[in-house]
Amino acid sequence: MKTVYLTLSILIISALNGFAQNSRTLMDSGWEFTKDGKTIAVDLPHDWDIYTGSFSGKGATGTGGGWFEGGKGEYKKTFATPNAEVVKLHFEGVYQKAEVFINGKKAGQHAYGYTPFTVDVTPMLNKDKNEVLVKVDNSAQPNCRWYSGSGIYRHVWLMTMPKVHIKENGVFITTPDVSAQKATVKAEVEVVNESSATASATVGIDGGNTQTVSLKAGESKKVEFTYTINNPRLWSPETPYLYTAEVSLNGKKSESVRFGVRSFSFDAENGFILNGKKVLLNGACVHHDDGAIGAMAFDAAEIRKVRLMKDAGFNLIRTSHNPTTRAFLDACDSIGMLVIGEAFDGWRTQKTAHDYSELIDSCYREDIHAMVLRDRNHPSIISWSIGNEVIERKEIRVIHTAKLLKNAILECDATRPVTEALCAWDRDWEIYDPHFEVLDIGGYNYMIFKHKEDHERNPKRVMWQTESYPRDAFRNWAYVNDFQYIVGDMVWTGLDYLGESSIGRYYYKGEREGESWIDGGHPEWHGAYCGDVDITGWRKPISHYRDMLWNGNETLYMAVREPNGYIGEIKNTMWSVWPTWESWTWRGWEGKPVEVEVYTKQPEVSLYLNGKLLETKKVSRETEFKAVFTVNYTPGTLRAEAGGKSVTIATAGEPAKLRLTTDRKTIKSGGQDLAFITVEVLDKAGNVCPEAAIPCNVTVTGGATLMSAASADLKDTEPYTTPRVTTWKGRAIIVVRSGNKAGTAKVSVKGGKLAGMVSVRVE
Repeated sequence: MKTVYLTLSILIISALNGFAQNSRTLMDSGWEFTKDGKTIAVDLPHDWDIYTGSFSGKGATGTGGGWFEGGKGEYKKTFATPNAEVVKLHFEGVYQKAEVFINGKKAGQHAYGYTPFTVDVTPMLNKDKNEVLVKVDNSAQPNCRWYSGSGIYRHVWLMTMPKVHIKENGVFITTPDVSAQKATVKAEVEVVNESSATASATVGIDGGNTQTVSLKAGESKKVEFTYTINNPRLWSPETPYLYTAEVSLNGKKSESVRFGVRSFSFDAENGFILNGKKVLLNGACVHHDDGAIGAMAFDAAEIRKVRLMKDAGFNLIRTSHNPTTRAFLDACDSIGMLVIGEAFDGWRTQKTAHDYSELIDSCYREDIHAMVLRDRNHPSIISWSIGNEVIERKEIRVIHTAKLLKNAILECDATRPVTEALCAWDRDWEIYDPHFEVLDIGGYNYMIFKHKEDHERNPKRVMWQTESYPRDAFRNWAYVNDFQYIVGDMVWTGLDYLGESSIGRYYYKGEREGESWIDGGHPEWHGAYCGDVDITGWRKPISHYRDMLWNGNETLYMAVREPNGYIGEIKNTMWSVWPTWESWTWRGWEGKPVEVEVYTKQPEVSLYLNGKLLETKKVSRETEFKAVFTVNYTPGTLRAEAGGKSVTIATAGEPAKLRLTTDRKTIKSGGQDLAFITVEVLDKAGNVCPEAAIPCNVTVTGGATLMSAASADLKDTEPYTTPRVTTWKGRAIIVVRSGNKAGTAKVSVKGGKLAGMVSVRVE
């Protein structure tokens, strides 16, 4: 039987008028941070690892954490007592083991670093002024298989409300029926009475329907509304339309709610159906860090991350392996990106010495509820994931744990399927059948080649490959294209990331052999190079190839494989692809063979060198929509032609100038906005110099400050937060943070005799 999952999204927007409504105020500015006896002023979000890390290869977090130190730190801030009946502090994320004190009294604690939590501070407030102290303990290392960062790395909010109020995350909207003609909207609003006496409240939605409810002291009740939207504009990745509704309490607006209307279903006979149409899911696994700025979850960085994945042709992101931020999901809603929201990496058997296995029994329900209640209204989310490659896969208790975690989700949201990423390290795969029965969709990590046997045993099982090797792009596209019961593929990964150091690397003969997990790791690396997009935002050739396969957006693309022996004999690892570049600059390789790859779905491709036709090749599914030409290297210009279009790559001359390009010409004042500025080394003709490694110094003046300067070289030992950076493959990235006042920020870069400058307006 087909199961149809329908939902809408809400986004709580602050309202700031007295006791009649919930309100929230950002608490990110003006903190004191103390670590190792040293105190400095900081504004949140803050990740002390990215500021103190030196990429030494010796840090306590090890190869998984990128060799950072972790440790303990404290954050302190004073704030005035709000004029409100109830006051709470909401933390979007603290890594990790946070304790919150108000005026010297402990107000609450939270262990898991990736889920939000709220602390009621009302009983501890002074009459006028208060001090909040947050102790953060990330000293038990290693506790994560990737870079976690350390500190209050997500936003903090001051929340005020009357004693009778709409409960936090207490609005849940679904659509039981959706068609092109109308959508039936069901809104569930939970009201809570935190006073010591019985009280009544009148709840309304969209200024129309109202209901009055009576609540005893400490009681909460849910009020349901049903209404219709005629001729709804349906939400999808192509048309991410969002509506706005108003929720009122006692006649005054309490919350503005943005939502999207859409329906979807999964089944083995038809695949994934969104708003009545079949969609193939081209997915990317994405970690939580934002590359050059570490774990600091600025909204602009989260939005950029989603935009990079959208521009790379993906339509799905798996938040591997933990809950993401509200800003990330808001961006997915508004830009148009489907999401699998994942809760945990491992369960009861540890993967690292101090991971979630120490917390699961006491915290799993709290953490799952924190994720699902906050995120259940985002139209972008189409599935929840309860885990990833759990070690105890052969133990009978794994079934019990899976059921516990799934049930914790269903307590908050029964409108979406539950999945989990399963994997095997031996031949025992069929033992997973009882485990798969717990799940609504089976997640296959690198195991989709088992699909035919599994489908024969259980023809109703819906499958998606929750992780895949980048080099298997064609094979995995073909699986999803050819088999209805395989609904999607998710490459590991969409973006390069910090930690899990050296996964995805290629290397040269004579360098240390082995994968990232070998004893001692690869201390010279601090990040993972398996992404389709590097940390500067540059799309690797594999990204263009994948986009061409799934979407047809890349109608013609050309790149060149690095000649084996040009630098050294090339060795690949499991998650790597052959180093391939948008380069026709191979000095010293004249007359020697070079392989040129052209990606297209046109039936044939012609390749020209310096205006002379070299060869024409047929292209089809049999050639994996790829033409490979062997050319003896001669400097000049390569040109590929197919279907009336052409692309060129020219040999670069000597570096002549720096070009700085900002992703945003205007950013907002207030210290919370960012601009990402790409630095490119160009020759006189404007070609990027693909071999340029230019040591540069960055200067930022005016209305912004420098946050980071980095290249995509994950072996570079220069800390990201210094003004020094050496370009790699002719590129680097600079991140600047807006100041508190309006003005113009000037970003200047000097590298020897080369210089470049760009301005960013701060409003």
